[in-house]
Parts: sequence; C-alpha cells; structure tokens
Amino acid sequence: MKSSSTNFVNRLKKQKEDALEYIIDAYMPLVKTIATKILHNMKRPDIDECINDVFLTVWQNAHQFQGDIQDFKKWIGIITKYKAIDRYRQVKKQNEHEQSDAPLEHKASTLRTDTSVLKREEKNELLFAISRLKEIDRDIFMMKYYLELSNSEIADNLGISKAAVDNRLYRGKKELAANTKLKELFV
Repeated sequence: MKSSSTNFVNRLKKQKEDALEYIIDAYMPLVKTIATKILHNMKRPDIDECINDVFLTVWQNAHQFQGDIQDFKKWIGIITKYKAIDRYRQVKKQNEHEQSDAPLEHKASTLRTDTSVLKREEKNELLFAISRLKEIDRDIFMMKYYLELSNSEIADNLGISKAAVDNRLYRGKKELAANTKLKELFV
C-alpha cells in the first residue's frame, strides 16, 4: 500500500517510510517557504539544515499528531516556524561567539564582562535591599519591576487602592535610595 493524500497520516504514525516520502514531496514547498522567510539572511546550508530538522521532527513525533489533513498542514507549519527560529538563534549565537573569539574583540569582550559583573552586583545589592522591605512593599516592587505589572494591576492583585500602590512605591524608592549605593536609580 502506498501513501496518498487520504492515508498518509495513519501510515506516518505507523512509521511507514513511504508516508515520509509523501510528506516530503507534498509539504516541501510549504516548509521551504516558511524556513526561507525566517532565515532569509542565513546561508543556504543553514536553511537546508532547518528543513531537514523539520522532517526529522515530524517523523519522530508523528504519534503525537491529532487531527485531519488541514490540521497536519498547520502542525508542520508550526514545527517549521519554531525550528527556523531555533536555527536563527543558534546561528546568531554561534556568530557572536566567533566574533568574541577574534583578537581585536578581546578588549571589548573584557569590558562587556566587567560591565556585566558590575550590573550583576548592583542587581544583587538591589534585590537584597528589596528583601529588607516590608512584605507588601516587597511584593509591590517585584510585581512592578520584575513582572512589569501596572499600578492598577498590582492594586487589583493585592486588593488595595491604586493610590496606596503609588504611595508605597514612592516611599519604597526613597527608602531604597537611602539604604543603597544605587541612588541614581531612584532619583
């Protein structure tokens, strides 16, 4: 029995190779278009590698697919999208790593490292200072600056007024500025 447009999903789930061949023939244009669109500034081997990864993933995860032919088209499209994004990030990271290995970049790399260490120390100091605030103030600061919630959302979550959130943020910033070396963050 050969795979066709009506039975390829069932045959793919049974790991029949003719189903994979059918999928490659039928869905290559779709996969290639999506991958090329996302990886348009990448080299051809990177795009080809992404396409190969898509079909390998489909083959390995066919048992997880639930749905009909239209759902399969969406499924393979989504897999392609995420594989292409992953490939883009991987190549970008690899290029950045290669550039940082260059001798001319050594000083800049060292400077970036020193800056990141300083930022990490400042962040740790700030987190320590926040940890010494009252519990409600600590919660407000975490919601505001780490979860990036609006003052209204914070008020709703904590069951207090927006004005109370505003006041607690103001007073908390003042207290943190007085107790840390990070005054410029709160002025």
